[in-house]
Amino acid sequence: MKTAAIVPARGGSKGVPGKNLRPLRGHPLIAYSIAAARLARSIDQVIVSTDSEEIAEVSRRYGADVPFLRPSEFAQDTSPDRDFLMHAIEWFDGKGELPECIVHLRPTTPLRDPAEIDKAMESIEQNVEATSLRSAHAAPESPFKWFSVQESGFYGPILESMDLDDTNKPRQAFPPVYIPNGYVDTLRVEHLRRSPKIHGNCILPFVTAFTNEVDTLDDLAMLEHSASNAVADNLVRYLNDFT
Repeated sequence: MKTAAIVPARGGSKGVPGKNLRPLRGHPLIAYSIAAARLARSIDQVIVSTDSEEIAEVSRRYGADVPFLRPSEFAQDTSPDRDFLMHAIEWFDGKGELPECIVHLRPTTPLRDPAEIDKAMESIEQNVEATSLRSAHAAPESPFKWFSVQESGFYGPILESMDLDDTNKPRQAFPPVYIPNGYVDTLRVEHLRRSPKIHGNCILPFVTAFTNEVDTLDDLAMLEHSASNAVADNLVRYLNDFT
């Protein structure tokens, strides 16, 4: 399948100001998503969708295409992902180069193994019924053991169908659940063009190891501490050679 990776990078991050250009082992955060996409055999083109000239310049330096700037109305705190995705699809359509799939790679999940991206693409290519694929890792604890606070002021179960005493059951008594992590999300362009739901109702699971995401300054500090593994080393070697 013809596949394009899109790395969305707004210039106005508030949780971590300047997040996408924050340095990680000598390279800006966004460079890692670009590198992983360029190293993946299954991706034909890497595009950064941004409203920032500075991010655009840095992204080009690391090998991404930035053929347009995202309109400001699609780059607000409340802008849904569908806005920038459809904006990019319209650009592809205008060029007559519409891909079959888009791989959505958030810069906030920087440490990806390109081989895992290829596995995800192979998985969705083999499952024609899937409207999309989303990566997730196993939840370290079951949310079925959590509490909500009821109007009475006392704890209650998070599901009305549960008894409060159910929260004392061992975790093995509950079904496994998974936390979306932005490692690799793949979208079928045909589905995006005909449905308001970007992922649809047939989302193919792709389970990864636990993955750090960067949403706060604490997350960034933790990532700095953990970014010394084989996946990170591979990406840093590529980035050092590329620049």
